[in-house]
Amino acid sequence: MKKISFLITIGALVFTLSAFGQTSKDRAAILALLEKQRSDWNAGDIPAYMEGYWKSDSLLFVGKSGPTYGWQKTLDNYKKGYPDKATMGYLTFGIKKISFLTNETAFVLGSWNVKQDKGELKGYFTLLIRKMKGNWKVVVDHSS
Repeated sequence: MKKISFLITIGALVFTLSAFGQTSKDRAAILALLEKQRSDWNAGDIPAYMEGYWKSDSLLFVGKSGPTYGWQKTLDNYKKGYPDKATMGYLTFGIKKISFLTNETAFVLGSWNVKQDKGELKGYFTLLIRKMKGNWKVVVDHSS
C-alpha cells in the first residue's frame, strides 16, 4: 500500500512540475495576446482586435444583450457598438487571474475600462482561452 501511495505522490509531483514548466511560457503568451488586443483596440482597429478570437461559428460572446455565436457576428456587433475611434476610446485591462484548466485551456478573469471623451465604460470579463495550432485564442468571452 505504501508503494502505491508513493507512486501516486510522485506522479502528482511530476504532473505538477510539468504543468508549472508550461504555465510560465503559456501565461506570458496569453498576456501577450491580451496586450495585442488592447493595443489594436486603442489603434481603432476592430478587425485586428478580433484576431485574438477563435475564427469559428462556435465562438461564444456573452454581453449585456445575451449570447452571440460566431466570429463574424461578434465582429459585426463590435463594429455596430463602436462605429469610430472616438466611441472606442482608450481600453485598459486589469488581469486578476489566469488559471490553466489543461495544457491547452486557460480561464482568465479580469476587468476592462474604456475611457471616452464623453465618459467611461467599465466592467469585468471571464475568458476561456484555448491553444490551437500553437496559438492561444479566446473561445468564450463573457463581458459585463
